[in-house]
Amino acid sequence: MATILYIEDNPDNMLFVKRALEARGHRFVWAETGAHGVALAQVLTPDLILLNVDLPDADGCAVAERLRDTARAPIIALTANVFGSAQRTRAAGCGAHVLKPVSLRDLWKHVEAALC
Repeated sequence: MATILYIEDNPDNMLFVKRALEARGHRFVWAETGAHGVALAQVLTPDLILLNVDLPDADGCAVAERLRDTARAPIIALTANVFGSAQRTRAAGCGAHVLKPVSLRDLWKHVEAALC
């Protein structure tokens, strides 16, 4: 069982991912803001971080860079923005980039790869 932190401001997106991860036996932790997510990552030491790139309180790539400095967990970026964000998120330290709306198949593929 892995501890997975999801930094996401949209409760509907959060609930979808929460149900999917908990169904596979993972421990799910949610942060609504980038600042809260960075703080939780320091305390919880999650095994994996899912990061919405389009946060209202902070640029997701800046949050990823802060997470890289404080957490050892791999980061998967999730975004609805299809133009140019994959390069930005990888440069910020994200190991994978998943487009929203997230399909269960894509979610499992990337989560399993990151946890192996």
